Amino acid sequence: MASKALDGLRVLVPRGGNWGDSVAALLRDHSAIPVIAPLINFAPSENVSALANAFHELNDGQFDWIAVTSATTVDVLMASGVKIPENTKIAAVGETTASALTLAGHRVDFVPELDNSGRGLVKEWPDAGPGLRVLAPQSSLADTTLVDGLGALGHEVVAVSAYRTVGIPVADKVREDVASGRISAILVSSGSVARQVAEQLAPLPDDTIVACIGPRTAFDARDAGLTVHVIAEDRSSQSLVDTLAEYLGR
Repeated sequence: MASKALDGLRVLVPRGGNWGDSVAALLRDHSAIPVIAPLINFAPSENVSALANAFHELNDGQFDWIAVTSATTVDVLMASGVKIPENTKIAAVGETTASALTLAGHRVDFVPELDNSGRGLVKEWPDAGPGLRVLAPQSSLADTTLVDGLGALGHEVVAVSAYRTVGIPVADKVREDVASGRISAILVSSGSVARQVAEQLAPLPDDTIVACIGPRTAFDARDAGLTVHVIAEDRSSQSLVDTLAEYLGR
């Protein structure tokens, strides 16, 4: 049974689409009031030729692995008509990305158990022998943790920008509701979202709760100047909402 700790609480959901809809439904299950206000969107990669070449080599079976670090990358794979061959194994950064891959018709060979991040992919990487060729299609804003880490293991990593993350100006009404405290909590789903919250909505009222999905996102949020109150250890929407409810329930 859902906790009533969020009863009547207005919570900012910083992304739209399927993610925003699913989080809004989870919040309503807890009797919260979701305010969907996308702060980021995704645009095509600026280096179209490099991405097309990488996907051609992927279709051709020239990679031992592809490391997929977001559901948005899955959308790019689908839009590009990529068919991942049987001899190429697929690593997903977490269960959300793995689910997106499965829904798109791809099998998933590896998901890190303990740390759903680029660091976790490297730390738990299942293929011990060096010399593998790995494709890493990522956001243009992605850090180099995955690429550097797999390179240090002795693999040839081809990193390519699959999409760009761009900020979206928030509506004046939402900005006013945050500033006045009418929105009591803000969900932060990525470093990109954290930076937009800091840029567009800071300074936040002292009693506004900032809830982050995973330790890495919490680190990025603090780096952007935000005070973090809630960290969901599991990088899933369910964990994020449940952890916020547990925090307020205490």
